[in-house]
Amino acid sequence: MTTPEHLLPSQAVGQPTIYDISKITDSLYVSNAVAPNNKFMLSRYNITTVINASEVVSTYFKDIQYVQVPVSDTPTSYIYQFFDPIADHIHGVEMKQGRTLLHCAAGVSRSPALCLAYLMKHRSMTLLDAHTWTKACRPIIKPNNGFWKQLIHYEFKLFSKNTVCMINSPVGMIPNMYENEVDVM
Repeated sequence: MTTPEHLLPSQAVGQPTIYDISKITDSLYVSNAVAPNNKFMLSRYNITTVINASEVVSTYFKDIQYVQVPVSDTPTSYIYQFFDPIADHIHGVEMKQGRTLLHCAAGVSRSPALCLAYLMKHRSMTLLDAHTWTKACRPIIKPNNGFWKQLIHYEFKLFSKNTVCMINSPVGMIPNMYENEVDVM
Protein backbone atom coordinates (compact mmCIF):
# COMPACT_ATOMS: atom_id res chain seq x y z
CA MET A 1 0.00 0.00 0.00
CA THR A 2 1.29 3.46 -0.91
CA THR A 3 1.16 6.00 1.89
CA PRO A 4 0.91 9.78 1.35
CA GLU A 5 4.58 10.32 2.18
CA HIS A 6 5.51 8.05 -0.72
CA LEU A 7 3.37 9.88 -3.24
CA LEU A 8 4.90 12.50 -5.46
CA PRO A 9 2.85 15.70 -5.57
CA SER A 10 1.94 14.98 -9.21
CA GLN A 11 0.57 11.59 -8.16
CA ALA A 12 -1.72 13.06 -5.51
CA VAL A 13 -4.64 13.57 -7.84
CA GLY A 14 -6.97 16.29 -6.61
CA GLN A 15 -5.27 16.60 -3.23
CA PRO A 16 -1.88 18.24 -2.62
CA THR A 17 0.30 16.44 -0.12
CA ILE A 18 1.94 18.00 2.90
CA TYR A 19 5.21 17.37 1.05
CA ASP A 20 4.24 20.01 -1.47
CA ILE A 21 7.35 20.21 -3.70
CA SER A 22 7.05 22.21 -6.91
CA LYS A 23 9.55 21.80 -9.75
CA ILE A 24 10.56 25.22 -11.11
CA THR A 25 13.53 24.15 -13.26
CA ASP A 26 15.44 20.89 -13.64
CA SER A 27 17.63 21.98 -10.74
CA LEU A 28 15.34 24.17 -8.58
CA TYR A 29 12.36 23.14 -6.45
CA VAL A 30 10.23 25.20 -4.07
CA SER A 31 8.32 23.86 -1.08
CA ASN A 32 6.93 24.52 2.35
CA ALA A 33 8.83 23.69 5.56
CA VAL A 34 7.54 20.11 5.80
CA ALA A 35 9.22 18.67 2.71
CA PRO A 36 12.86 19.23 3.78
CA ASN A 37 12.26 17.04 6.83
CA ASN A 38 11.44 14.01 4.69
CA LYS A 39 14.60 12.15 3.63
CA PHE A 40 12.63 10.07 1.12
CA MET A 41 11.40 13.21 -0.67
CA LEU A 42 14.85 14.78 -0.72
CA SER A 43 16.29 11.58 -2.15
CA ARG A 44 13.45 11.17 -4.64
CA TYR A 45 14.17 14.62 -6.10
CA ASN A 46 17.97 14.20 -5.79
CA ILE A 47 18.21 17.34 -3.66
CA THR A 48 21.81 18.27 -2.81
CA THR A 49 21.18 21.69 -1.23
CA VAL A 50 18.38 22.99 0.97
CA ILE A 51 17.93 26.75 1.31
CA ASN A 52 15.75 27.58 4.31
CA ALA A 53 14.14 31.04 4.10
CA SER A 54 12.17 30.66 7.32
CA GLU A 55 12.50 30.59 11.07
CA VAL A 56 11.47 26.92 11.04
CA VAL A 57 14.33 24.60 11.96
CA SER A 58 14.78 21.77 9.48
CA THR A 59 16.12 18.32 10.06
CA TYR A 60 19.69 18.07 8.80
CA PHE A 61 20.65 15.06 6.71
CA LYS A 62 24.16 13.94 5.86
CA ASP A 63 25.35 14.71 2.31
CA ILE A 64 23.02 17.69 1.92
CA GLN A 65 24.29 21.26 2.09
CA TYR A 66 22.16 23.70 4.10
CA VAL A 67 21.90 27.46 3.72
CA GLN A 68 19.88 29.65 6.10
CA VAL A 69 18.28 32.90 4.94
CA PRO A 70 17.25 34.79 8.07
CA VAL A 71 14.28 36.84 6.86
CA SER A 72 10.77 37.23 8.23
CA ASP A 73 7.69 37.21 6.02
CA THR A 74 6.72 40.80 6.67
CA PRO A 75 6.44 43.66 4.17
CA THR A 76 9.15 45.55 6.08
CA SER A 77 11.70 42.70 5.92
CA TYR A 78 14.72 43.40 3.75
CA ILE A 79 14.98 40.36 1.47
CA TYR A 80 16.75 42.31 -1.31
CA GLN A 81 20.15 41.71 0.32
CA PHE A 82 19.71 37.97 -0.32
CA PHE A 83 18.67 38.16 -4.00
CA ASP A 84 22.20 38.09 -5.48
CA PRO A 85 23.87 35.66 -3.05
CA ILE A 86 21.00 33.15 -3.11
CA ALA A 87 20.54 33.38 -6.91
CA ASP A 88 24.29 32.84 -7.33
CA HIS A 89 24.24 29.93 -4.89
CA ILE A 90 21.38 28.20 -6.72
CA HIS A 91 23.23 28.76 -10.00
CA GLY A 92 26.44 27.34 -8.51
CA VAL A 93 24.63 24.20 -7.35
CA GLU A 94 23.16 23.82 -10.84
CA MET A 95 26.61 24.18 -12.46
CA LYS A 96 27.81 21.26 -10.30
CA GLN A 97 24.84 19.16 -11.50
CA GLY A 98 23.14 19.49 -8.10
CA ARG A 99 19.55 20.30 -7.19
CA THR A 100 18.28 22.92 -4.78
CA LEU A 101 15.17 22.83 -2.63
CA LEU A 102 14.25 26.40 -1.69
CA HIS A 103 11.68 26.60 1.08
CA CYS A 104 10.03 28.85 3.61
CA ALA A 105 7.22 28.10 6.06
CA ALA A 106 4.42 27.78 3.47
CA GLY A 107 6.25 28.13 0.15
CA VAL A 108 4.11 31.17 -0.68
CA SER A 109 6.09 34.38 -0.10
CA ARG A 110 9.78 34.23 0.89
CA SER A 111 10.98 31.25 -1.13
CA PRO A 112 9.04 32.31 -4.26
CA ALA A 113 10.53 35.83 -3.97
CA LEU A 114 14.03 34.33 -3.93
CA CYS A 115 13.06 32.02 -6.79
CA LEU A 116 11.91 35.00 -8.88
CA ALA A 117 15.23 36.76 -8.25
CA TYR A 118 17.11 33.65 -9.41
CA LEU A 119 15.02 33.35 -12.59
CA MET A 120 15.62 36.99 -13.42
CA LYS A 121 19.37 36.91 -12.78
CA HIS A 122 20.36 33.50 -14.13
CA ARG A 123 17.57 32.68 -16.59
CA SER A 124 17.27 36.25 -17.94
CA MET A 125 13.53 36.31 -17.34
CA THR A 126 11.65 39.52 -16.75
CA LEU A 127 9.90 39.74 -13.40
CA LEU A 128 6.54 39.28 -15.12
CA ASP A 129 7.75 36.19 -16.99
CA ALA A 130 9.43 34.76 -13.88
CA HIS A 131 6.22 35.24 -11.90
CA THR A 132 4.06 33.74 -14.66
CA TRP A 133 6.37 30.71 -14.91
CA THR A 134 6.66 30.17 -11.16
CA LYS A 135 2.91 30.59 -10.60
CA ALA A 136 2.27 27.98 -13.31
CA CYS A 137 4.60 25.60 -11.46
CA ARG A 138 3.36 26.54 -7.97
CA PRO A 139 -0.08 28.21 -8.12
CA ILE A 140 -0.09 29.23 -4.43
CA ILE A 141 2.77 31.76 -4.67
CA LYS A 142 2.08 35.30 -3.53
CA PRO A 143 5.09 37.25 -2.23
CA ASN A 144 4.11 40.00 0.19
CA ASN A 145 3.92 43.57 -1.10
CA GLY A 146 7.21 44.58 0.50
CA PHE A 147 8.96 41.76 -1.34
CA TRP A 148 7.24 42.84 -4.58
CA LYS A 149 8.63 46.37 -4.21
CA GLN A 150 12.11 44.91 -3.72
CA LEU A 151 11.72 42.54 -6.69
CA ILE A 152 10.62 45.46 -8.88
CA HIS A 153 13.73 47.38 -7.80
CA TYR A 154 15.89 44.31 -8.50
CA GLU A 155 14.39 43.89 -11.98
CA PHE A 156 15.28 47.50 -12.76
CA LYS A 157 18.82 46.95 -11.47
CA LEU A 158 19.22 43.91 -13.76
CA PHE A 159 17.46 45.12 -16.92
CA SER A 160 17.04 48.92 -16.60
CA LYS A 161 13.29 48.51 -17.10
CA ASN A 162 10.27 47.11 -15.28
CA THR A 163 7.53 44.72 -16.36
CA VAL A 164 5.67 44.89 -13.04
CA CYS A 165 4.63 47.94 -11.06
CA MET A 166 2.74 48.59 -7.86
CA ILE A 167 -0.73 50.06 -8.36
CA ASN A 168 -3.38 51.45 -6.07
CA SER A 169 -6.32 49.15 -5.39
CA PRO A 170 -9.24 49.02 -2.96
CA VAL A 171 -7.01 46.96 -0.62
CA GLY A 172 -3.94 49.23 -0.95
CA MET A 173 -0.85 48.98 -3.16
CA ILE A 174 -0.55 45.69 -5.06
CA PRO A 175 1.47 44.39 -8.02
CA ASN A 176 -0.41 45.17 -11.24
CA MET A 177 -0.74 41.49 -12.19
CA TYR A 178 -3.01 40.98 -9.16
CA GLU A 179 -5.40 43.76 -10.23
CA ASN A 180 -8.07 41.35 -11.50
CA GLU A 181 -7.87 39.26 -8.33
CA VAL A 182 -8.93 42.10 -6.02
CA ASP A 183 -12.54 41.81 -4.91
CA VAL A 184 -13.98 45.23 -5.59
CA MET A 185 -16.85 46.07 -3.23
